[in-house]
Amino acid sequence: MMLGKERDVLLLDGDCGLCHRLAQFINRRKKLDLEFRPIESEEGKKLISNLPEKQQNADSVYLIRNGKSYIRSAAGIRVLLYLKWYWKVWFPIVWIVPFPFRDIVYRLIAKFRHRIFKPPASCALPGN
Repeated sequence: MMLGKERDVLLLDGDCGLCHRLAQFINRRKKLDLEFRPIESEEGKKLISNLPEKQQNADSVYLIRNGKSYIRSAAGIRVLLYLKWYWKVWFPIVWIVPFPFRDIVYRLIAKFRHRIFKPPASCALPGN
């Protein structure tokens, strides 16, 4: 679905330690323009409300890239495209892993992320 958004946006859980660390990691290494927003923010909720209904209820990481929306492993893998070349080379390698297997791994990590990674004291996503 085309959303008509000019800038690419990565929507992350603002209370998740893993999401917070990944955003900090990406922000230090990104080459292309990418904004970060907490899913819980007003802008995040508005962006999600414009997605297809199936994606709205995904409880996932969301990437809006070139006006298209991606969730779960499809979003996570596409984030590599914002990083420097030595990270980008991993994109085709990871992308050939069949979709169901990628999403199983994504869902396992998502299920246990709050137990493994301490949440940040406050939402400090870059650009927020």
